[in-house]
Amino acid sequence: MKICIVLSFFAVLSCSFICSAQQIDTAGARNIQLDSFVVKSGFNMNSFIKRVQNDTTFYKAFKSMHLVPFNAVNSFTAFDKKGRVIASMHTNAQQRLNAKRCRTTTFSNQTVTGDFYKKDKKTINYYTAELFYNLFYSDKPVCNQNDIVAGSMVLKDKSRMEKNKYELKQLIFNPGSKVEGVPFMGDKASIFDADEVDKYDLKISQEVYDSEEVYVFNVTPKPEYKNKVVYNELKTWFRRSDYSIVARDYSLSFNTLFYDFDVHMKVRMRLMNNKLYPTLIDYDGNWSVATQGRERMRVVMKIAY
Repeated sequence: MKICIVLSFFAVLSCSFICSAQQIDTAGARNIQLDSFVVKSGFNMNSFIKRVQNDTTFYKAFKSMHLVPFNAVNSFTAFDKKGRVIASMHTNAQQRLNAKRCRTTTFSNQTVTGDFYKKDKKTINYYTAELFYNLFYSDKPVCNQNDIVAGSMVLKDKSRMEKNKYELKQLIFNPGSKVEGVPFMGDKASIFDADEVDKYDLKISQEVYDSEEVYVFNVTPKPEYKNKVVYNELKTWFRRSDYSIVARDYSLSFNTLFYDFDVHMKVRMRLMNNKLYPTLIDYDGNWSVATQGRERMRVVMKIAY
């Protein structure tokens, strides 16, 4: 359960309503607001919804990053309740592939403050940082990977970390869908279900993002439901030419007697060699579980290929 709280966010690094297509309730679809530029462009609502429901570009981009060399600059910063830094780790990561296409991560220029590591100087002391590290990096060779999306969101290893990584990927890659394993939340995360969609305002606008025309799909709670829903905002930028996701912002919060979380996240993508890759992951989260201490952490990963 700990991870879902950690990020019952990281909705909370991808599929855009991915792996199994979500169905937007037809009544909710009729309530989607279009700005004047979208209307003038001859926007086809049914086509857009179908593309959104069947999108795999976001999740595929994250799988693709395991197949190419990259350099990343990472920053992990933990805070106390007054916003003061109590621990941090800054490091550069280099992913390289050997002749057999197995990936390995090495690290350099690492600086650490506070109690970021436990006394053994090897074990990360903060669960959010440990989770991100295990999701994106490996200091041991990882082989036989691909960027095929179909069937890849299946839990195979039932170890604690693998369960947590699986739940995190559900949240990141399939935002707006029900996530199993989070007690007391019910279907509140399923924002496109008939019982939830009327609690949100859904808007589509047209903008220019990174020199490309995009559609922006923004989901925000109606004022009367602001304190009764999980998502404070789910905003996605779709490239107009092919509906690929080029950016996404998340904001989620939830509070029970046993746990609470308040998480914000940004993901940015870039097209290179006709493939999308994540270039920025920015996570800012505050969460607590009854049996654990509160964790406040900012994680920033800047990735260059």
